[in-house]
Amino acid sequence: MPKIQQLSPHVANLIAAGEVVERPASAVKELLENAVDAGASKVTIEIRDGGMTFLRVTDNGCGMSPEDARTAFLRHATSKLRTEEDLAAIASLGFRGEALAAIASVSRIDLMTKTAGSLSGVKLHLEAGQITEEAEAGCPDGTTILVRDMFFNTPARMKFMKSDTVEGSRVAAAVQLQALAHPEVAFQFIRYGKQVLSTPGTGGLQAAMYCVYGRDCAKMVSVESRWEGYTLTGYVSLPTDARPSRSLQTFFVNDRPVKSKLLIAALEEAYRNQIMVGKFPACVLHLRLPASAVDVNVHPAKTEVKFLSEKAVFDCVHYGVLGALNKKPDRPAVQFKSTGSDAPMPPAPVSPPPSAVGRGLAPAAVPKPAPKKEPFFRAMSAEEYKTFSAALQDAPKPKHPPPAAAARNIPKADNMPLREFVMLPQLHEEKPEPKAPPQPAATVPPEEPLMEQTALEMPPEIPWRMVGELYNTYILVEQGEDAFLIDKHAAHERILFEKLKANPESISAQSLLQPIPVRLNPAAAGELLNNTKLLEELGFEIEEFGENTLLLRQIPMDLSPEAAAEAIETLADDLLNGRRETKDTVRDTLLHTVACKAAIKAGWKNDEKELLAVAQAVMAREDLKYCPHGRPICVSLSKKQLEKQFKRV
Repeated sequence: MPKIQQLSPHVANLIAAGEVVERPASAVKELLENAVDAGASKVTIEIRDGGMTFLRVTDNGCGMSPEDARTAFLRHATSKLRTEEDLAAIASLGFRGEALAAIASVSRIDLMTKTAGSLSGVKLHLEAGQITEEAEAGCPDGTTILVRDMFFNTPARMKFMKSDTVEGSRVAAAVQLQALAHPEVAFQFIRYGKQVLSTPGTGGLQAAMYCVYGRDCAKMVSVESRWEGYTLTGYVSLPTDARPSRSLQTFFVNDRPVKSKLLIAALEEAYRNQIMVGKFPACVLHLRLPASAVDVNVHPAKTEVKFLSEKAVFDCVHYGVLGALNKKPDRPAVQFKSTGSDAPMPPAPVSPPPSAVGRGLAPAAVPKPAPKKEPFFRAMSAEEYKTFSAALQDAPKPKHPPPAAAARNIPKADNMPLREFVMLPQLHEEKPEPKAPPQPAATVPPEEPLMEQTALEMPPEIPWRMVGELYNTYILVEQGEDAFLIDKHAAHERILFEKLKANPESISAQSLLQPIPVRLNPAAAGELLNNTKLLEELGFEIEEFGENTLLLRQIPMDLSPEAAAEAIETLADDLLNGRRETKDTVRDTLLHTVACKAAIKAGWKNDEKELLAVAQAVMAREDLKYCPHGRPICVSLSKKQLEKQFKRV
């Protein structure tokens, strides 16, 4: 067995650096927290080359004496803790010297600091954690720390660094987090000599949010609540302004940015039954609780926390957000439409029925009904149904199901071009009724046997027919003694995905006459700019347009411009969350999004021919079981199950 020996301080510092300083953004986070703990009211951050070669943080805090400055770079040196009991209630952010030793061990550092009332300050130069120069210096009150050549003595760590654009974007994200965490501090972020971010430091969270997110935060709802000694403040988005990802969910616990599944679950529980599936709320929430009720030492970077009472925290966030949403009126006006005769309604407002007045409903004007159209399904009174049923009994039975007969003229789903499946905007609009409705059954001569309908690719002994559509979402198909409900969006999405994936070449793209601006957080924008070649293969062409904003100049042919901005944000979130193990994996993930955005949607009104094409593909292929996101495409309902519901068996 090898002899056990104590590691040298330098090696120990390198290990600590691996835990605390993963990249320039990690160093920025630690230095900014130190500046805030030093009582700074103004902090300036400057970087070049993503922060790898040049990273300077200047604050106007309390500064350090020459003795404290030297001690600050020693391991376990701190001005925040004194006794064992202090560890159970940590109220500060950084430990002043805890991270400095780790940062200094992998970089070259110049430090200038001065305390208030001192005639002069001190200047230190460190190489790989060792002080090589010390001198008296004239400088303003506060501290300036310049970090150069990060990881110069650990080449293995350099291999894990991304491009300057990506690393710089992560630094920007770290600065934004601190600006939202401490709106009372004025932050200024400078990149390559250009000011990227500047917050007023007035203490107002909304002012800081406006500087970070721009006008996107104008519609957010204010949250202020107390729950068992806990306080929740901040802003949340309306359900109608939900996002395609969780990238704009930001939580702070005692002014410390954290990642917490508990807080995410509590937030999203408040939106239950109010938000679309696959959409997520945005938020900037500050949770304040006693320091003894939270453990911040769960993670080396202190981004994860442990709560003494998870239920109290959950309830505080859940009910606080729910109360804020309930206060905000967000109910669209209801338009009542006539379901009676075609006689025109009087233009004057009509009084509501007494029961409505009793419930406090305001009178509403009833518009003239649109020209009556024959619906796919129609409700009948008892007398109407008797007449209709008797007519059916007397009518001769058709030899072939009309929908199945109509399918003879529908091309096979496997050979249908992609654009035939993609709904163009004009297909979603109401279409005028034809003068004479087509008669599908007439396309097949009565004497033609059913078995010759080979276009359906169904087993000849089990023909099927499309009965209709439910709720503009589910296609109803009958086959033998089974009925099938097909989710048209999920099915179409899977069909498009398979077609896109089967084509190894780049996706056809369309250039835009007017580029689409997309505002993202810095990390997401940097990730997309770092994957431009991959995006070009998928039909996207992007261009940087100011900080945190990209221009879409080209989008996939089968993606509408309206959905392009949302799609690119989803792609950025996928890439940012590490879904890029291989090129094929990334391509599949992005194709999921393209297929989803290009597929027909639930609630759209589609032609019978379009619905029949989707139904044909599902009924002909057993491999179409789930959409790319895992939702089922088709569910079955047997005749026996239905008869049980009606107590027939």
